[in-house]
Amino acid sequence: MSASGHPPRLLDQVRGALRRKHSSLRTEEASIGWLRRFIRVHTLRHPREMGSRDIGAFLTYLAVEAEVAVSTQNQALSALLFLYREVLQIELDADLSITPAKRPQYLPAVLSRAEVRDVLAALSGTHQVMAHLRSGSGLRLLEWLRLRVNDRDSEQRHLIVRQGNGGKDRATVLPTRWHEPLRAHLEHVRSIHEQDRREGFGEVWLLDALAQTLPSASHAWVWQYVFPASRRSVDPRSGRMMRHHQDESGLQKAVRRAAQQAAVSRSASPATRFAIALRRMCLRLAMICAPCRSFWATRMGRPR
Repeated sequence: MSASGHPPRLLDQVRGALRRKHSSLRTEEASIGWLRRFIRVHTLRHPREMGSRDIGAFLTYLAVEAEVAVSTQNQALSALLFLYREVLQIELDADLSITPAKRPQYLPAVLSRAEVRDVLAALSGTHQVMAHLRSGSGLRLLEWLRLRVNDRDSEQRHLIVRQGNGGKDRATVLPTRWHEPLRAHLEHVRSIHEQDRREGFGEVWLLDALAQTLPSASHAWVWQYVFPASRRSVDPRSGRMMRHHQDESGLQKAVRRAAQQAAVSRSASPATRFAIALRRMCLRLAMICAPCRSFWATRMGRPR
C-alpha cells in the first residue's frame, strides 16, 4: 500500500520489483518504457486483461511494422515476461506465436593497425588515457567507465571489474606503460573530489547493501569513479546530489572526431570497428607475454 492508503500503480510495482532484484537504472528505465509502449499499442488496456496472444501481437508489430532489431525485440519480450511472471504472477503460454525480427548478416569493416595508431594519436586528455587503457585491458566501455579507485592494483598490475558481464567479477591486466598517466589522472580526480567535499558534496552512488553496511563509504576517496563526470547531478533514485561517472557518449564522440582528424575513411567507434582492431593488436602483442596470453585466452574463450 502507498502512503495514501491506495495500492501502488502498476508501473510503480514494476519499479519496486526491479529494485528488489538490484536491477540497474538503465534496465528499469528500458523496462518501464517497453511496458508503456505495450499498453499504448493495445489502446490503454490493463495488462491483467491481456495475455499471450496480445504479447505475441505486440512483438510481431515491433518486428513487422516498427522493424526493430532482434536484440530490441528480445528486450521488449524480457520486460513483458518480467511484468507477468514477477509482478502480476500470471502464467503465460509457452508458445507466444511471435514473428521474429530479421537478423542482418554483414561483415564489419575493421580498422588496420596503422589506422588504430592514427586514431589513438589524435585523441587527447582523459579520452586518450581511456582509449589506451582499454586497448590493453579488454574492458567493455561501461565496465571501464564504472571502475572505482579501489579497483586498481598498481602493484599486481591488474584491474578488478565488479559486476561485469553476467554479474560476475573478474581481473584484467593493467598496461605498464600507462601506470604513470593513470596515476596523474587520479591525482586530478582526487582534487575534484576534495573540492566537492569542501563544498559539502563528494558523494557517489553505491549498491544498496554496501551503502547500508558502510554509510560513510559513499564519501570515501577509494569508492569514487576513476572517470567522473564533469559536473554533479541529482541521483534519480535517492534525489541526492552526486558525481556520477562519465557518459559513454563522450568517448564515442571523441573517437569519431579523432577518426576524422586522422583522415580514416571508415567509421570508428569504441564499441565496434575500433574496438575489434584494438583487440587484434593486443592478441598479437600478447604472444610475447605469458600473463597476457593467459588473460586474452580467457577473455576470448580460447585454450591457453
